Amino acid sequence: MTELNSAVPVRKLNIAKIAQILFQPRRTFAEIAGETASSWLTPMLTLSLSALLSVIVSGYLTSRAALLGEVSLPPDWQYWTPDMQNNYMQGQQSMQGPVFVYVIPLVSALVGLWLGWLILSGLLHLGSTLLGGRGSMGGALNIVGWASLPFMVRDMLRVVFVLLAGHAIVSPGLSGFVSNSRFLIQILARTDLFFLWSAVLLIIGFSISDGLSKSKSITGVIVVLIILLLAQAGLSTLVSSLGGLATKGL
Repeated sequence: MTELNSAVPVRKLNIAKIAQILFQPRRTFAEIAGETASSWLTPMLTLSLSALLSVIVSGYLTSRAALLGEVSLPPDWQYWTPDMQNNYMQGQQSMQGPVFVYVIPLVSALVGLWLGWLILSGLLHLGSTLLGGRGSMGGALNIVGWASLPFMVRDMLRVVFVLLAGHAIVSPGLSGFVSNSRFLIQILARTDLFFLWSAVLLIIGFSISDGLSKSKSITGVIVVLIILLLAQAGLSTLVSSLGGLATKGL
């Protein structure tokens, strides 16, 4: 008698599973853990498409604002000399072409998405292994891909909001609660309901796939997310500061 393989075959693209992972995560992650091949393509393509739509809408609003003569000014604009202000306005005008409005933001968004997925998957797999998890790197790639889908929901809601409001979101996340710390603003800009939703999905996914206890899964995910959050905020703050210095020095 032929022995049946208990592993479940996987489809490369499974759109129906998007809603399942968002609303029935425990059962869906159990199915993913039993699949025989990688299933990360569906969530990563979905996230790429939502990022593309977000960039297109943002670029359209930026172009329209430029045509109307609306330019967002730096917070310390009033302290700049007339020459610095003139250089800034000229720089803004030179950055209104399609390359700056659409191409560069899209490339940056996609590189950040895919590179961030790889880094987060590797760190979570390492943390899980140190905590006694029995998962694989392939499994971590699947979990992180599917657990990132709340950010697709966030992209869609942001697109709807900016189209209705007619302008970009000024203070994303919780960044509107602070104004005197660039570093803290960068942290809070990345912290919102969807970030927490994704963290919960990661905890559920790794506890099921890697056989971790609930406490170990929570510890591993939270520690890695905090490290990455601090690193991203620090890098963004540094880039923002250097950009401001470069603009003033023109």
